[in-house]
Amino acid sequence: MNAPPSPRGAERTDGSAVRIGALVPLTRPGWVEAGEHLLGGLELAVRDVNDAGGIVGRPLELVVRDTAADPQKAAAAVDELARLGVAALAGEYHSVVARAAAARADALGLPFLCSSAVLDALTEQPTDWVARLAPAQSHGWQIYADFLLGAGHSRIVVATQPSVYWASGTRILRDHLAPRGGTVVELDVSTLTPTAVCDELVDKGATALLLLVGHPEPAVSIVTSVRRDERLAEILVGAPAGQPEFAEWATLLGDDGAAIPFLRYLPERLSPLGARVETALRERLAEAPSFVAFEGYDTITVLAEMLSPHGTDRARTAESWGRVAVEGTRGSIEFSRPPGISVWQWAWTPVQVVDRDPAEPDRFRILHVG
Repeated sequence: MNAPPSPRGAERTDGSAVRIGALVPLTRPGWVEAGEHLLGGLELAVRDVNDAGGIVGRPLELVVRDTAADPQKAAAAVDELARLGVAALAGEYHSVVARAAAARADALGLPFLCSSAVLDALTEQPTDWVARLAPAQSHGWQIYADFLLGAGHSRIVVATQPSVYWASGTRILRDHLAPRGGTVVELDVSTLTPTAVCDELVDKGATALLLLVGHPEPAVSIVTSVRRDERLAEILVGAPAGQPEFAEWATLLGDDGAAIPFLRYLPERLSPLGARVETALRERLAEAPSFVAFEGYDTITVLAEMLSPHGTDRARTAESWGRVAVEGTRGSIEFSRPPGISVWQWAWTPVQVVDRDPAEPDRFRILHVG
């Protein structure tokens, strides 16, 4: 005899886990340090959810897959995780990788909350299966462009590499700066040595150089060359994508890595929840947590809130993005559909332009708030 159907929202309490798939870059050429911080935040939040009783009595379990910054590997991981029966997907740091994962999640009908990737066009067409915590690139990078103008920089050179992400960033900067009297010149560093980049900066009369390139290389070599070139003593070096956020940057560059403004997604002052999580993340990571670790924590906080009424019902979970209202580490999180964004979006997380203090490179200075 068949058991009667459970009421909507009712869940078993027999201990079977509710599983979330986690996509994280943990090996090269992925940005491993970013991946470790993202995973640290995801895992801490899972622990906290389970300490508070889990998902209506069922433990929450993270099923982790390394994307290694490879879109094909990420897409294959989404297929595997879907077959394993995960209730939702979380994570990913690299925008191009997240886009591949989002496409597969959309095709398979698997809810995906992207933690960190910012590329505006996360999916080709509007979808209800995907949402994002990080701000869209157009939002954050326009704030960065405003910072440049406010600091007196209108002749901008971008050192860039062939990539959808870097091309998108360059376009955003140019479109925002041009009507305000700014110019943006591109240098393809795949064809230039760091010394040649310095010569081009002098030739172009640039007042700011933006690093739209990979980390650690060629970013570290370019910074080292610019800092050693007496002709460029007054030039601003910037990294809107956030390379200086992580400790590896300071380790590799020392004092040369200071005073390089970048974007990060934290409030000026953490809430009591944020402060508690910061302490726990610092202990877990054995270093100061980056904003990426907070993104990981908030991702699980949101998904746990959504899964509690619906359990492993993927369709009902995806239908509830617009009804989410949860307190995260960096503010109250709700999702909407901003114009031009194809996924459900937290609009917006706090945005800062910060740099490492030359007098104390382990300390960050807030230069501009968007």
